[in-house]
Amino acid sequence: MAEVQAPLSEAHPVPSPKEVIERSIKRTHDMFLANYGAPLPDDPPSQRLKLTSKILDEWDHVKELPKAVLAQAAIKPPAGKLAALEDEPLKPPPPRAGVSVPMPPRNHDPSSPGVQALIDDISKEKQVEAKQAPNGVVALRNNAGKADGFARTSSALVRLKEARKVPKPEWHAPWKLMRVISGHLGWVRSVAVDPSNEWFATGAGDRVIKIWDMASGTLKLTLTGHIASVRGLAVSSRHPYLFSCGEDKMVKCWDLEYNKAIRQYHGHLSGVYCMALHPTLDIIVTGGRDSCARVWDMRTKAQIFALTGHQATVSDVKAQEADPQIITSSMDTTVKLWDLAAGKSMTTLTHHKKAVRALALNPKEFTFASGAPDNIKQWKCPQGNFIQNLSGHHAIINTMACNQDGVLFSGGDNGSMHFWDYKTGYNFQTAETLVQPGSLESEAGVFCSTFDMTGSRLITGEADKTIKIWKEDENATPETHPVTWKPSISSLRV
Repeated sequence: MAEVQAPLSEAHPVPSPKEVIERSIKRTHDMFLANYGAPLPDDPPSQRLKLTSKILDEWDHVKELPKAVLAQAAIKPPAGKLAALEDEPLKPPPPRAGVSVPMPPRNHDPSSPGVQALIDDISKEKQVEAKQAPNGVVALRNNAGKADGFARTSSALVRLKEARKVPKPEWHAPWKLMRVISGHLGWVRSVAVDPSNEWFATGAGDRVIKIWDMASGTLKLTLTGHIASVRGLAVSSRHPYLFSCGEDKMVKCWDLEYNKAIRQYHGHLSGVYCMALHPTLDIIVTGGRDSCARVWDMRTKAQIFALTGHQATVSDVKAQEADPQIITSSMDTTVKLWDLAAGKSMTTLTHHKKAVRALALNPKEFTFASGAPDNIKQWKCPQGNFIQNLSGHHAIINTMACNQDGVLFSGGDNGSMHFWDYKTGYNFQTAETLVQPGSLESEAGVFCSTFDMTGSRLITGEADKTIKIWKEDENATPETHPVTWKPSISSLRV
């Protein structure tokens, strides 16, 4: 009887995929173990191509000298020196301190004879090209030694970047409290100074506008008409008008010859928190809780533009004569620069991490500052280039003001007051506002501020319902209050 053969799968079982993979890995490892870690064989054509590309990339852009250098290189050196300089191979410049130089691979040692021969061949080719074109790098080397008595000068075409010069802060006298004015029955939320510097106006949570004498601090006039807190004031330098805005959505124009409201500007959908007058045009800019800045014609009461783009309350607005003519800040952490002619945003600054509540224009420079709890930042117009950080005021900054002497003031929601040297960002004075007797300590808060027209008086409106006037200490000297300033790298002016 014939013997029955077993199936092929039972005689030779099929290995599992895992076993096949392990065997394949082992055979591959055994195959390449002998060559593991060995350097790659030299490939002269490839090395030559690499070195040629590197030399062209580093030296080709200086083969043709600038016209100014050629004009100075009129005297030719003697024939003996010229021949000696032409025979000298071109070498890359030595590394500067602080600059890391990438190391070549192990198998491409530049000191090896093969690589050095390639470099010499390429250098000779470049020297032949330079002889045919005398305006090259060799011409600069030849003209470096013009006479026997002069030492050879450097042939570098690129000047080393000089160290940044940090200006020393100007000395400013510290500020002290001069006068406290009481009269409002609510938080003082806005203040504006008359261009003649004879009086100033304040608006408060008691819905009234009060006008005070600058010299004596006495009350001259009270204007009623708003039905909610007065959040913004502006006095025109070209008309006898006072403008106000408030949380009642109203923007009013007051005639100071008749002491009554003559115009109202309707259009805001919620409270109006800030306003500014254009210095040369008859327009008003207002911003508020409807996330929109609106541009109004002063005379016709028509809305010219609705500047939309912010995602939260427009907290402050500034107007100036040159572009950007309108600058707005918002609770959405951004600052926008607007093109007034087109009614569109030119630039959006997104550097702040917290809500930006305050802006301040510098009266002498074409710059401005923005204040937020993370930092006070300075910007350069018209593009909005960042200048520097002013760090140290760790509070919600409600207001900022800058005078002609380069003093920047920032007032915090917790009553903290910082005085800065605008140019260098040096905080030369830190103070706490003084709460009116009978008020709670929690009522220490600075809501609004402005300098008078001379820059020698600072007027602040505060949460204890008072107006405070500050002045420089006339007895202070650089000896009694020295400048102790150490610049930090993070706040260097660019």
